[in-house]
Formats: sequence, C-alpha cells, structure tokens
Amino acid sequence: MKEQEFIEVYGARAHNLKNIDVKIPREKLVVITGLSGSGKSSLAFDTIYAEGQRRYIETFSAYARQFLGGLERPDVDKIDGLSPVISIEQKTTNKSPRSTVGTITEIYDFLRLLFSRAADAYSYNTGEKMVSYSDDQIKELILKDFEGKRIAVLAPLIKSRKGHYRELFEQISKQGFVRVRVDGEIREIEKGMKLDRYKTHDIEVVIDRLVINEDAEKRLEETIKTALYTGNNILMVIDVDDEKPRYFSRELMCPTTGIAYPNPEPNTFSFNSPKGACDHCNGLGITNEVNLKKVIPDDTISIKNGGIVPLGEQKSSWIFKQLQTIAERYKFKLTDPINSIPKDALEVILHGGKESFKIQSKAAGVTRSYEIDFEGIVSFIQNQYKNTDSSSIKRWAKGFMDEIQCSVCEGKRLKKEALHFKVLEKNISDLAQMDVIELSNWFANIDGKLSEKQLKIASEILKEIRTRIQFLLDVGLDYLTLDRTSKSLSGGEAQRIRLATQIGSQLVGVLYILDEPSIGLHQRDNQKLIDSLIKLRDVGNSVLVVEHDEDMIKHADYVLDIGPGAGRHGGEIVSKGSFKDLKEHATLTADYIARRKLIEVPKKRREGNGNTIKLSGASGNNLKNVTVEFPLGKMICVTGVSGSGKSTLINETLYPILNAHIYRGVKKPMPYKKIEGLEHVDKVIDIDQSPIGRTPRSNPATYTGVFSEIRSLFAKTPEAAIRGYKPGRFSFNVKGGRCETCQGGGVRVIEMNFLPDVHVECETCQGKRFNRETLEIRYKGKSISDVLEMTINQAVEFFEHIPKIYRKLKTIQDVGLGYITLGQQSTTLSGGEAQRIKLASELSKRDTGNTFYILDEPTTGLHFEDIRVLMEVLNKLVDKGNTVLIIEHNLDVIKLADYIIDVGMEGGKGGGKILVTGTPEKVATHKKSYTAKFLKKELG
Repeated sequence: MKEQEFIEVYGARAHNLKNIDVKIPREKLVVITGLSGSGKSSLAFDTIYAEGQRRYIETFSAYARQFLGGLERPDVDKIDGLSPVISIEQKTTNKSPRSTVGTITEIYDFLRLLFSRAADAYSYNTGEKMVSYSDDQIKELILKDFEGKRIAVLAPLIKSRKGHYRELFEQISKQGFVRVRVDGEIREIEKGMKLDRYKTHDIEVVIDRLVINEDAEKRLEETIKTALYTGNNILMVIDVDDEKPRYFSRELMCPTTGIAYPNPEPNTFSFNSPKGACDHCNGLGITNEVNLKKVIPDDTISIKNGGIVPLGEQKSSWIFKQLQTIAERYKFKLTDPINSIPKDALEVILHGGKESFKIQSKAAGVTRSYEIDFEGIVSFIQNQYKNTDSSSIKRWAKGFMDEIQCSVCEGKRLKKEALHFKVLEKNISDLAQMDVIELSNWFANIDGKLSEKQLKIASEILKEIRTRIQFLLDVGLDYLTLDRTSKSLSGGEAQRIRLATQIGSQLVGVLYILDEPSIGLHQRDNQKLIDSLIKLRDVGNSVLVVEHDEDMIKHADYVLDIGPGAGRHGGEIVSKGSFKDLKEHATLTADYIARRKLIEVPKKRREGNGNTIKLSGASGNNLKNVTVEFPLGKMICVTGVSGSGKSTLINETLYPILNAHIYRGVKKPMPYKKIEGLEHVDKVIDIDQSPIGRTPRSNPATYTGVFSEIRSLFAKTPEAAIRGYKPGRFSFNVKGGRCETCQGGGVRVIEMNFLPDVHVECETCQGKRFNRETLEIRYKGKSISDVLEMTINQAVEFFEHIPKIYRKLKTIQDVGLGYITLGQQSTTLSGGEAQRIKLASELSKRDTGNTFYILDEPTTGLHFEDIRVLMEVLNKLVDKGNTVLIIEHNLDVIKLADYIIDVGMEGGKGGGKILVTGTPEKVATHKKSYTAKFLKKELG
C-alpha cells in the first residue's frame, strides 16, 4: 500500500488519550464510536482537527500570525497524511436573529438575485404592473397619445405631505418657473406665497405648456429632460381640457397614481440592509412593545405603594415630583388606587405630556405656576431599551416588554416596495415561508411559466437554487422553511444544514469531521443522511464521523472503538476494523451491536396515578388543532419524524403553560384553546440541551452549586481561619484569591480578527486560576485547584463523609458523568453532557412526587451503555410518582416508555397531527406511523 493511503496519528495524548497510535484510511467513511467521554472527540477534534487548523494558520505570513497568537500544538507526536480539515460540529450555529436557514444555505441570496433581475413590480396602491420608460419612449408616447391637444408638462415635487412650503416656492421661482399646480389647481407663484401647514398637499411645477404637433418635437424633447431632472426621474402630463394626469418615469412607476420604486438591487430584498429592511422593526420581523399589564399588574394599588412597577414605591426623586405635579393638575392623590385616577391623567403618566398651568394656593392666596414636562413611563422604558449600552438596564427594560410581530411588515421583515416585486404571483417572502419540499416543487415547474426574457436571465440562478434545495432534501430537512431563524434550530438540524452547504461546495480531497450528525433524526431519515455522507466520500473526500448510531456504524468502511471506560478509564483504541471485525471483539459497543447485551423491555407498563393533563386545540406552527392527553405518573415518550411538531407541542405550548401556571413564567405559549388538570402537578422542570454556561468560567461545580459548599469547607480549615480567609477567597470570579493575570479564568482569550477566539493557558498560574497564597490552603492534602481537577468519581470518594457535597456529586455520578472533572469548562461539554448536568442538579433537589420533567432528546451523545444508566435514573423518578416526558427518536428509550404519543405523518406542513397514543405494544401495530414500523422490529 502507498504511504499516503492512511492518516497516521502517533502518540496522541490530548485530554484522556493514552498515548495512542492509530491509522485511519483516507477517502473512506470512518466511524469513531465508544462510551460518552471515552475520548472520541479528543481524537477527532482536539487532535486531528486542531492539528489541521494549526497547519492552515502556519501557512500565513509571520505578520498575519502575530495577530493570531500561538495556536498550541495538540499533544501528539506526529500526524502524517493529513488533508485540509473542515469540522461540522453541533455548537456552531449563529444565535443572531438575522441569521436564517435561507441565509446560511445561501438560497436566499440567490432568490434576492432572481427577484432583482427577473421579477415584475406591482403598485402597492392599485396592484397594477409598474412601468418604466426611456426618454425616447416617453416622447413617442406623448406625441402619439396627445396629438393635436394642448398639454401641460409638470414635475411632481411634493406628494401628500404637510407644510407651508414658502421656501420651496421661493426656490422654484429663482429657477425661473412661474407656475405651480397645488392640489390640482394651477396657480402663478406670488411673492411670499405659502400654504396651510396642517393640511396635506400635492405640489407639481409647471415646466411647459404646449400644443402637440409635428413642430413641437424638438421643444418636447427639451421639456421632458428638464421635467425628469426637476421631478427626480418622474414627470406628469395633463391634457388642459380634461385635466386627467398621466405619469411617466425612468424608474419603475405606477401609471395611475405616479408612485415610483427605485430600480431593484439584490439588497432591496435583504432584511439585513437598510435598503430592504422594514423601517419599523429593522428587518427583524418582531418589535418589542411595552406591555401595560407588566407595568401596572395590579391597578388596585396606589402609585405611592409601588403600583407602577418600574418606579417602585415613592421616594424623593425627580420622577415622583413630576407625578405629584400631574396629580395636582388632574386633582387626584398619589395615595389613590390607580384604577380611580382619571383617564387623561393616566394617559399623561404613561405616554407623557407637556403643559403649563397655574394653581391658586388657598392658604396664602398666591397663584403659582407649574410646568409638566414628562416623557411618560412607556417612552422612558422604550428609550432605556433602545439607547443604553448597559446589558442589565436593557434586561430590566425588556422585562416590561413583549416581543410581538411587527405591525407594519407583518413579520415579513421587508419594506412594502420589496414585497410588491413578484415572480409568478409570488413575492420573495412567500417563497421564504414555504417549506423546502414545497419550494422544490415550485422551482421544478417554473420554467414553462416564465417569459423567454426572464428564462434567459434566470437560467443560471435557477440551477444554483435547485441544486442547493436538493442538498437540503438529501439530508432530510424537507420540512424547514427559509425564513426559520437559525437560533430556533436544534443542534442536529444546524449541523445537517452545514453538511448540506458543504456538499454543495463540491470540494474534493478534504477531511470532513462530523460530530453526531444523526441527532434529532428519525430512523426513516437516517438513510438519507448516510447516503449524503457516502456521496461526500465517493467524490474523493475522507469522512470521519463521531457517532453512536447503529445504522451509521453498519455502513462505515472502518470503525474505531475507543474505551474501555469513560474519562480516566478510556482513551485507548479497543477495536478497529470493519463492522464485522467490531462484532468479534469483547467491547461494550460490540456487546450491544451483537445483541449480547440488551436494554431490557420492562415486563409490564406502569398504570400511572389516574390523573391526566388534557391540552385541547393546540394550533401553533404546523399543529392541526390537536387535542392530547398526558397521563401522569408515567414515563411518556413523544415521537415522530423530524419537523412533525413535537417541539411545538411540548416546548412551545405545554411547557410555557405549565411554567406560567406554577412559576408565573412570562413566555407566551403557542395558541391553544384550553388545558385541564394543571392542579395535579406542583413543579415543572424543563431540561434542554442548551449549554450550561457560555464562558470558560462556568463549570459543573459552579452550575450544580456544589462549589459553594466546597469553598465553605476550605474556609473552615484551621490555616484559612488563622489567615482570616472567607469562602469568597476561594472563588475565581472575585478579586482576592484568584490569579489576576487571567482574572481567575485559567486561560487568556486571544481575539482572532477573522477566526474564532483562541484560549491559551495563563502563564502566571499555569491554568490553576488562583494565586499562590490561596493554593497554600489544603484540605486532606489537596488545594482548591486540585479539587477542581478531580473527576466526579474521585471527588465522590474524597468527600464521602460530607453529606451536603456527597449528595450532589453522587447524582452527577448516577447520570453517568463520573468521568468529567469538577472544574471542566462548560464550553467543552457536549450537548448531551450539559443536559445530564442539568438533570443531575435537578435530581439532587428534593422532588415532590408530583413533578413534571420534560427532556428534549436526552440520548444525544450517549452510548448504548450510557442510555441504560440514564434510563435507570429516569425510571427511579417515575417510580416515586413523578411524570417524565421525553421527546426522543432513540428506540431504546421509546420501548421503555409507558405511554407513547406519536406525532406525524410527515414533517412541516404534512405533520402536526396525533397519529396514535398508547403503550409501545399498541403503537407498534399502527399501520401508517413511521415510528411503529421501526418499533415493531425493536420489540421483536
């Protein structure tokens, strides 16, 4: 074999890897599998990808590299045969509300190009098709249509605007014009002429009056030029006898009303450009409006006692002095309940007002003048939100606001002009609201309906759009719409969009590294994803996938199994070779794949406690007015293909209702008619996959609260007591005990101007986070930094005799996270690990027996063995009488449920119905459900 047929890694030691050597075949589909935390990502991302990125940066000039700082060499002796590397991870979605599926995949950019070059414009006043003419065409039309008639040629200047326009008339007069047409009447310009400033006016300048005949052609040409120059590319012609106006324009213009659009450019259709974005919502489609219910939640309280929440109770401040003045003016007291204050006074308090008034003092008989100049509580909150740089003030103001759909563009994000450019009766927003499969059909049938000119212009653009849509269909995302914001995508969806974009780029000879691309995919769509990866491989790329999914492992050309355990007990290659070879080995992965080990189906299903929550008429997103019952005291599993409406039903409808009922949460649920049975639950906990912290300062110890207990313990040691150290001394987030060079981060952030920021270990404390004095305090021979370096398994033994700490650590160990360290940065945890830490921190609290837990795909990033451990923990919760609801595709979880709710049939518009509910055995007999088909095989 030639040397370069393998990527050869020698001596990889990143994180928990035990100095391993491995050969990975190039231009093949290679799967790395193994327990969660065994070192799969350390090999794929922290070694192979990190080295690929470092070599790329090495190619820059020394000048460019000085801005990038030193990218550490991964801890590996050498890597041979490495191609350029592209990683497709789950975490890299853009959280900006301006980023949408259309912009990430570039389909929207091509649509903008299509509309700017091949769309027809229509008037938003009359719906007529807009027209534009060249100067010669205008001349020909006037000569033809007004032959032998007396006409006036005018240049429109003002259209339906208020003002007295004295300066404008002076300016027109200076340019040598003597007549204007004001509100339909031709008048001579007089000195000092002005109009009623409070009425709306139309003003046109009379450029010339002439009779149209053969001799008039030359004069008409000059007149047209002057009129178009004066009237900003629009002119108006009036037949003097019947005074009916006709408009002509070099730009797009409505022939009846004369409104004009600027010529379209691609950014006319961009909601991220001032040229295209709706002015009211700045192209976001939503606006923040002050909710008066949040400002005055209880109108029986007086202003003095804090009835207006943003102001609080009365204090001697300028605002309360103004309110006192308003009270005197409108004859009420600040001690009166708000509902008894006169309406016009409340209007001034909320929306502001300016006025002066006099009040006669009875005692002294003197008249005093007062002035009200009050901006109003609502304007004050809005100004604070818009104009402040402080994130805490912004957050405070946002607490009194609701996000509502923009009233001007109705959530379409664009100016009304942009929405009146159409291709085959559809504007760009209509296309962005179709799901991908519908869009694909629309573009498939478009060729025969376009005009010859449109086809010629658009043929290349259409080709690009079609191929990109096809890639999205190939990775099973046919239910998404282009206007879906990228922050609302699940990790798996975002990753598959990036995969579709990469397939679209048609690169060859690249090493792609993917992190669990099958997350959030129903078994039905799994084959599509595998085919996409095989396509990438067949073009001539190497594809390296970190994955637990059995189908993916079966289709791999080569499988690496890393283990045998997790964390310190992993980091070795326990088997390598084809899928057949893998089955022969005695590893945990092989045991599950060869069915030597199984997650057992329970002998009987739980009966529950007889109570139910019934949700009726849910119709958010694609839900078709569904009614569904959730039996309590059971493990419920919500299943269905991707995009069928599971998240809308649970995360967007049920959870906000429960949260609002129990904790007065303010998130607005999606539309529904009614809900019954809320009295049967007294606590709701939603455990999702969002990161537990966005900075390297956050870690499992701080998130679960165990670190506070550990700091208190260190502060009680004799040495700390002698030195007078308090628990704050052992915090890396406040001054005192932390290393000031990195401010307790342990790493320094080097900003990369055009690459992601890089974190480099702090050279002063070597990543220990604390200063020398703090590290001298020891408990059982360990410093606070040593404790943060411990794995959960080690810490459970170490703190065995301290119940408060032991209980919290034990629950983290029980959910299968014994291998992570207490101080591991949250940013390095996978989605599945973050979710299990949240689960552990909830489990360590006392449960009530009537708690409703909601988990969204908890098996993300979990090996078969980890799923078994997780399900044991969840089963214990249900055995205590709680309800656990899981949204899941994984059959090992679905078969353990007591009750399944299957949503379907398809994703997007074809979904949103409840297909079947009941025990797994009952659901498996359903004829149409996709889940039933796969569940039947699993139950055997």
